[in-house]
Amino acid sequence: MGNSRSRAEPERCPQFLPEEQAEVDSLFDALSSGEDSSEPSSRSFSLRALKNHIGEALPPEMVTRLYDGMQRVNPTRSAHGPSQGVSQEQFTVSMSHLLKGNSEEKSLMILKMISAKEGPVTVRELQQFTEDLVGSVEHVLAHRQELRGWTRKKAPGAPTRVQALAAHLLSEMKLPDGSRLLGAHWLDGACDRAAIEDWVFRVPHVATFLRVVIHQGFLVLCSSLDLATLVPECQVGHGRELESILDVLAVIFLNSCLAQGQRHRWRLLFSSQLHGQSFSQLCGHITHQGPCLTLLEDQDGHVFGGFASCSWEVKPQFQGDDRCFLFSISPSMAVYEHTGYNDHFMYLNCGQQTIPNGLGMGGQHHYFGLWVDADFGKGHSKAKPTCTTYNSPQLSAKENFLFDKMEVWAVGDPSESQLVQGKKSILDIDLEAKALLEISGRTRHSEGIREAQVTTSEEDA
Repeated sequence: MGNSRSRAEPERCPQFLPEEQAEVDSLFDALSSGEDSSEPSSRSFSLRALKNHIGEALPPEMVTRLYDGMQRVNPTRSAHGPSQGVSQEQFTVSMSHLLKGNSEEKSLMILKMISAKEGPVTVRELQQFTEDLVGSVEHVLAHRQELRGWTRKKAPGAPTRVQALAAHLLSEMKLPDGSRLLGAHWLDGACDRAAIEDWVFRVPHVATFLRVVIHQGFLVLCSSLDLATLVPECQVGHGRELESILDVLAVIFLNSCLAQGQRHRWRLLFSSQLHGQSFSQLCGHITHQGPCLTLLEDQDGHVFGGFASCSWEVKPQFQGDDRCFLFSISPSMAVYEHTGYNDHFMYLNCGQQTIPNGLGMGGQHHYFGLWVDADFGKGHSKAKPTCTTYNSPQLSAKENFLFDKMEVWAVGDPSESQLVQGKKSILDIDLEAKALLEISGRTRHSEGIREAQVTTSEEDA
């Protein structure tokens, strides 16, 4: 990858406001307070001082990367010669680039955090940096107790969720010929600053993760970081505990695919662990609840699902719109959006004799990109070579799969109509249970209770 651009570093003034600069200066004073220095103007801090200050908030390898990157910044004022540690100017410029810099400035810092030499780095080196960055985000959020109800559990098998998310981020890097970094044969290839700058510009996660590491690792300028849109609040229900299919990295990945207004809170609608292995229970809990994410873990450990942009409804027609998508979490992370080929976005049906009964997304009857059968615990993901609606490959380990774990999460805040719907009896929504009760001749006792409640409310009004 050739780069005709000058290798000169951007010489820009730090972009901090006065009150922000004062906080950064105070942090430098704390870092350099234990260091011996003959002149105040030559103050600096060592790697040991940085490690002592950060403690266990960040992994040691990321602390070393940050120190190396800062020390390699070329100061504009070099009257005192090269510093043995990180000078105040190097620290301020580095923090400015990492927190407020453009893609050019951030790419400069990434290169300095990877290697001491000038020029391109290998894809393998960039891969290791990206894995360290993703792992540091997970680590610091857990350390600062900012997981917002989620966990950082280790996914079984390989690759890990850290490796999966890092691989997804790297897959977005474009080479000069337009190709992407897909496959192990690219690992010994070279990435220059132009390629990394373009990657930082097009993949917002990179800049966001750098900011999380700095803000939360150093506990500096934290008011300017809104973690609520990065990690949504996990709402399971009062007194209920759930060992979710998801961990915090999978949640961060999926949350970034949602509209801004849907990112701050996820509400559990259905879990096979809590509500049982029942298709009627599934229908009763997810219909008329607004946009939601459906997740499955098959018996081979593959985790995948789909986003429904509209409320699920039980009916024999396809529903939804082109905001729907399918996704994979494990063994790899990827999102598959609509192709425009057809409008078979969502399907939910039961009690029919001639058409399929179950939940589906993409493809066509009996050949869905994602299918959960009404005979709960069975499903299929058919794609030869890809799903016509979403261009997704086979998401499960086997085309016809078995599963024990399924979850459905509503995203964002519920509307008033959804809150009213949530207060209804399960018999209002669970058509199968309602029919069985009526056939047996048993009374729906909740009807009288609710009628009395409505009458009382009207009298109070």
